[in-house]
Amino acid sequence: MLLYKYFIYNLINSPFNLKKPLLKVVINLYILSMKLVTKLNKKLKKAFDGKVCAMLSDGVLYLTGELQDWADVVRAGLMSVNKKHYTVVNNICFTGGEIPQTKIPSFASNTLDGEQPDVLIIGGGVIGCAIARELTRYKLNIILAEKEHDVALHASGRNDGMIHPGLDLHSNQLKKKYNDAGNRMFPDICRDLDVPYKMTGQYLCFTDILLFPLVFASLLVWKRKGIPAQFVSRRKLSKKEPNLSDNVKFALFFPTAGVVCPYGLTIAYAENAADNGAKICLDTAIINMNVKDGIIKSVSTNRGVIYPKLVINAAGVFSEEIACFANDHFFSIHPRRGTSMIFDKKASGLVNTIASPYTISEAAFAKGKHSKGGGIIHTIDGNLLVGPDAVETFEKENFSTDKESLKLVLEKQKSVSNLSERDIITYFSGIRAATYEEDFIVSYGKFTKNIIHAAGIQSPGLTAAPAIAKDIADLVSEYFNAAINTRFIPKRKAIIRAAELPDEERNALIKIDPDYGVIICRCEEISRGEILAALRRSVPCDTLDGVKRRVRPGMGRCQGSFCGPQVALIIAAEKKISLTEVKKMSEYSELLLGNNKEKIC
Repeated sequence: MLLYKYFIYNLINSPFNLKKPLLKVVINLYILSMKLVTKLNKKLKKAFDGKVCAMLSDGVLYLTGELQDWADVVRAGLMSVNKKHYTVVNNICFTGGEIPQTKIPSFASNTLDGEQPDVLIIGGGVIGCAIARELTRYKLNIILAEKEHDVALHASGRNDGMIHPGLDLHSNQLKKKYNDAGNRMFPDICRDLDVPYKMTGQYLCFTDILLFPLVFASLLVWKRKGIPAQFVSRRKLSKKEPNLSDNVKFALFFPTAGVVCPYGLTIAYAENAADNGAKICLDTAIINMNVKDGIIKSVSTNRGVIYPKLVINAAGVFSEEIACFANDHFFSIHPRRGTSMIFDKKASGLVNTIASPYTISEAAFAKGKHSKGGGIIHTIDGNLLVGPDAVETFEKENFSTDKESLKLVLEKQKSVSNLSERDIITYFSGIRAATYEEDFIVSYGKFTKNIIHAAGIQSPGLTAAPAIAKDIADLVSEYFNAAINTRFIPKRKAIIRAAELPDEERNALIKIDPDYGVIICRCEEISRGEILAALRRSVPCDTLDGVKRRVRPGMGRCQGSFCGPQVALIIAAEKKISLTEVKKMSEYSELLLGNNKEKIC
């Protein structure tokens, strides 16, 4: 109470001469906020034995203390959320393990030293690359810095590729605003960037017949939300999806759901941005920033000091660190790992669209708990993808998979389809960048003036990417009063997929370039010509995985067992490097240690 009185006394006697009505509003808001924090601290004391406390300052709630269990650290953040009054910064010290340091390139250079771009975009995921492409519509000097050796190596390349209809989103969320807008933009974006996209629709499947009245009545809810939905009886469902399990009694169909290759889209965005003049700088990590009087003056990287006029933070799970560098720390990220598995194409007929079981997790989500429903997705490339789950983690770059996660994901989806473990050809994990408010942040900085954050972009971030990029491009164009780039080229031409061409066209292509007649990957029917084309695009590519994600050698049943060595030989010859210098994904992923029988230790 003494704090209340001290604040009010200083406010009344401030030199700003606030008018009485406004003064009363400010005082009431402050007192309400302080009462909320007092009440929260009582809850935190009870939940964590006095080891955690909260303090409110400038519209930001700061949590401090020590906890041994990471689940408790996350729980403290989630129970502190109050979207109307503040954002949450979780500074609780985790004592139950060592949080790994961010991996950055081992080398340093001065290749970017002294650069003075109008805009520095930090992060080469789908959000950063989409922003870069949209900004090239204007006469701006743009640099995109990505610490990895390629774009889309984190969340943007490790998700299910689903374009969401927005089922679990609420009207007061930025997620819904950008998901709805992005969903509508996808057909045009994918056409311009020559990226395969299919609006398959999604079936939300129900196994409990007792839910029938509630589900049928829910059609009014979907209509009010602006989401097209149709009730599908078991008989009609059998015609559309004949191989779904007999456990499914009926379903809701959402026609605006679709599928795209997430890393393919990100690469396409990056290539179109580069073709239009943006500078894509890979292996470029942000080390620090020099901030004075609320303005970022310079940004230090492993490749020199950059002097941008405006910074865009699209760093995914690292966006909180970038905000700290910028003296603009008003949100926190709690990483969430999701594990998925991919099935052989021979199992693709089990689901032709997207099928998701309605389970307890969806009901829990509706009550404010945070989970991931997952589903079975017939991907744009013809495989089935199953998953993901959702597990809180303090390791932002640990993409390992575990047997328990895989088992739980598979068992859940078996309720709607007769999946077999024998058809699994690979599995992977991705880390999502969730804020404690479980919503996107798309705004200028709170304390620093020349930074725009695109943070907390977890699912449905892929769907939302085109709309987020457009809004941020509008903000930037206003910031600079930027002129239109009349030379902007919206169209991009994808690499030819020889196996998909009619026989006459394929034969004609092979006559022009015989490399398209040399099959390197038998599983996916990928030619030497396609691999060489991937190595010669505007965004650099010189790794096994880089080629794999662009033209798919190694994506089939054998997972590169036969074609991998041949692809490595092609990379070495094209890039004029030794075979031992060819990497799988980055500088830390060696393929070979030396020549056969050569002494290596």
